[in-house]
Amino acid sequence: MIVSIRDSLKLFGISIMTCCAVAVCHLFLNYYLDLTAVAELIGDPAAQIFYDAQLMTSKVICAVSGGCLAATTVVMLFFYIKHYIDSHSKEIGILKALGYSDFKIARGFFIFGASVLVGCLCGYLLSLLIMPGFYRTQNADGYLPDMAVSVHWMLFVLLVLLPSLIFGLIAVGYSISKLNQPCVNLLRGIVKTKGKSRDGKDKKNFVEDMRSSVLRSRKTLVFFIVFSSFCFSAMIQMSASMKDLASEMMGVMIFIIGVVLAFTTLYIAVTSVVRSNQKNIAMMRVFGYDSADCKRSVLDGYRPAAYIGFIIGSVYQYALLRVMVEIVFAGVEGVPEYKFDFPVCFITLGIFIVVYEGIMFAYGQSMKKIPLKQIMSE
Repeated sequence: MIVSIRDSLKLFGISIMTCCAVAVCHLFLNYYLDLTAVAELIGDPAAQIFYDAQLMTSKVICAVSGGCLAATTVVMLFFYIKHYIDSHSKEIGILKALGYSDFKIARGFFIFGASVLVGCLCGYLLSLLIMPGFYRTQNADGYLPDMAVSVHWMLFVLLVLLPSLIFGLIAVGYSISKLNQPCVNLLRGIVKTKGKSRDGKDKKNFVEDMRSSVLRSRKTLVFFIVFSSFCFSAMIQMSASMKDLASEMMGVMIFIIGVVLAFTTLYIAVTSVVRSNQKNIAMMRVFGYDSADCKRSVLDGYRPAAYIGFIIGSVYQYALLRVMVEIVFAGVEGVPEYKFDFPVCFITLGIFIVVYEGIMFAYGQSMKKIPLKQIMSE
């Protein structure tokens, strides 16, 4: 087995992502199923409107959050597999040279589904813990009859067991596609890259050219930077509106999920960029470049992607809440009109600038501590 259980447990980012996805989806799907069980007990027209709005809310949140987080988990899984194959290319190349087929090597990557299983199981248990309070909060106005929390084992199969199996199979399939190359390339550590060559007439200075090269070679990490900024922007602004539109409990839940996702994806992206460019950073320091130049060539290229992600998150949360208020909860009494909250947006932007630039500065300073002797001896 080329991939050990210990290797799969290092994929904490996937576990966190699937934990958040399952926690949200299980919470609202379980609520949806319990709501449909008391449909016959609802006779008041106002209660019926509220009931229909709750059903629609559960569908929308599961589709939007579950779909978004599932797609991001797939991208993260692909990233981890590619990174693992690139960093273990020599060992894999030896196995291929000894006659092991691509499928025989790739099936070991099925263990990557263990990280999905851990995350899904944690999310499932977490949602069970907060479900009683969630039910009480959703029916705080007393429109609906009292409901007891029911355990639907079908959801356990669909949200815990099935995703683990599917992501394990996806890992095997993607691994086969990445292993489909000559074993000589793997033994030499050659990584396939795409990009246009630059001639002497189009040359920039070294730092700018290095920054462009880092961005071109790590496109997946650009996605992670955008996604982390998106989560920070959308979730924090959305949580500030939940006190008036839903409940404080919903606001706290959205805030925690947003912050966890943002910092997890940002940590994965930045640490991966720094680690993959350790040799480049070491060489720059040998030739006299200071830490500011190293930071500018390796990290600063991601700044536009981060702020683009913040803008997308702001637009997304406004559009989603506007749809919820004007379409889903249309006709429900007591729902306030929703407008874009510019003060909250600017406050969130200020916090984001301090946090993001602070993290980048800290990683820039950590580049000074990269041991030259160890890097050059590899």
